[in-house]
Amino acid sequence: MREHPAFDGAAALTALEARHGGTLELVQAVIDGKLLPKDDTCRCWADGLGVAYVDLFASVVTEEAVAKIPADVARKVHVIGLYLLDGVLTMAMANPADTALVRRMSQITGGPVSPVFALPKDIEGAIAVHYSTEKNLEESLSDLENSGLFEKPDLVPDNLAELAEADSLVRILNEIVYFGLRERATDIHLEAQEGRSRIRFRIDGNLREIAAYSRKLHQALVSRIKILCGLNIAESRFPQDGRFSLPIGSQTANFRVSTIPSAYGEKAVVRILAMAGRKTILTLEKMMISQTILQPFKRLIQSPNGILFVTGPTGSGKTTTLYAALHEINTPETNISTIEDPIEIQLAGVTQSQVNNHIDLKFATMLRALMRQDPDAILIGEIRDLETAKIATEAALTGHIVFATLHTNTAAQAIVRLIEIGVEPYMVAPSVIGVLAQRLAARICDACKEAYHPSRDVLQKYFQDEGLVEVPFYRGRGCPACRNTGYKGRIAFHELVLITEEIRTLISEGRSGREITQAAAKVGYRPLRYDGLKKVLLGLTTIEEIEQNTSFEWAI
Repeated sequence: MREHPAFDGAAALTALEARHGGTLELVQAVIDGKLLPKDDTCRCWADGLGVAYVDLFASVVTEEAVAKIPADVARKVHVIGLYLLDGVLTMAMANPADTALVRRMSQITGGPVSPVFALPKDIEGAIAVHYSTEKNLEESLSDLENSGLFEKPDLVPDNLAELAEADSLVRILNEIVYFGLRERATDIHLEAQEGRSRIRFRIDGNLREIAAYSRKLHQALVSRIKILCGLNIAESRFPQDGRFSLPIGSQTANFRVSTIPSAYGEKAVVRILAMAGRKTILTLEKMMISQTILQPFKRLIQSPNGILFVTGPTGSGKTTTLYAALHEINTPETNISTIEDPIEIQLAGVTQSQVNNHIDLKFATMLRALMRQDPDAILIGEIRDLETAKIATEAALTGHIVFATLHTNTAAQAIVRLIEIGVEPYMVAPSVIGVLAQRLAARICDACKEAYHPSRDVLQKYFQDEGLVEVPFYRGRGCPACRNTGYKGRIAFHELVLITEEIRTLISEGRSGREITQAAAKVGYRPLRYDGLKKVLLGLTTIEEIEQNTSFEWAI
């Protein structure tokens, strides 16, 4: 396709206005037709109105501001509160030039308001998410249970398919998803129990029960999810995996689904992935990595060749860390390619590919093809088999920097695992340059953080230092902002093994992970728990969280 010369977005929009008339329909048409990027189009439109433009899915929306406007009013006039600053409510509107509506909203909220522009679609989506509540979800489930839709005792596949398309069932699943997005859940669990079924969310790493509902709804809810994923609703004896997307405003939320048979019916787990193109990349500096780990890690990612592993269990933030590393080295002079399952964040300037097991497009197949694409840096979502591992080590030995993940408990175990997969030690030793192990702990809620002094027994158990008795520790009391859990958000902690010549010799000799760990300690290695306890002393998380997420491995 021929490239167009650079042009002034504002001038283009002005020209379109003169030709077609200045309406919101025009703005949406420009975006839908991809004549201008969405943000540029909206910013130009807002500039013409003399207000700021806000992308509701990339901005802070506080509960305090949302509560200022009743839900029925917000839905009726298409407005939503964003945040309060010095008593002024910043409010997103589709038509900020409507001064009468601005005055009326000021009366309703009982204070001054500052209007900003947002697309009508985005306002509708934001209202759906931010006005969803646990109470509303429970009421909707109860109404559905009493609706008479589930009186048929024999829910054969044909009836299930028809039932799963019912408006009320579509609406209830949307409500579950909206509430999950509002609560920052990473996973939604729909589980059939002996008496009633339940919905649980994993929030900040911990599962929390959200609602219970009649078992007669369960099969229809799971079938609705299967239909969205294109799975077989007649098959409930075998596990199934799939994906689906849900439009929210002008964005698209992506989900990964797994179903398995259980004693009382199928269990479905919905993993909430990034909002398409909207998940922001955390930089290494913003991840609050300890400086003793960050500085050598940044040196490693600048290496011209070698394999750098990030290890940890599922959901420990490995991919986020690797994206941050790619962001650090992403320049016009560097050819970066990724192979992922799935692509979680769109990275500008990076060629991203996704595996597809349905057509036998595996990591090894993609990696072999990628080696003919003249890459400088390669990200492999996960090394799962010998073939992928061998190609990755060969790539590292032939002048490429390779970033990859492995599921191991410690950094040193990654090296042992590579050999156990079947890669020869003489190839592992020169190719691996470092291994970063990572965990996530729930972060103390800033709104209800309080200081306390732990008992002497606790201090001696973790620090073996009586001098720490006077050091204050922190915990969350529990408040509405954190749903009375004391935690909001998560914080990462790490351990880093730098591969020295001594360690390369140990690898070549097939020595144990323990011996590799002892050699790494000579150049600054400290176990995961050590870095976790540093985060405790900084008041970022609690001892209980570190205890839950690490094993006791002081001996090196």
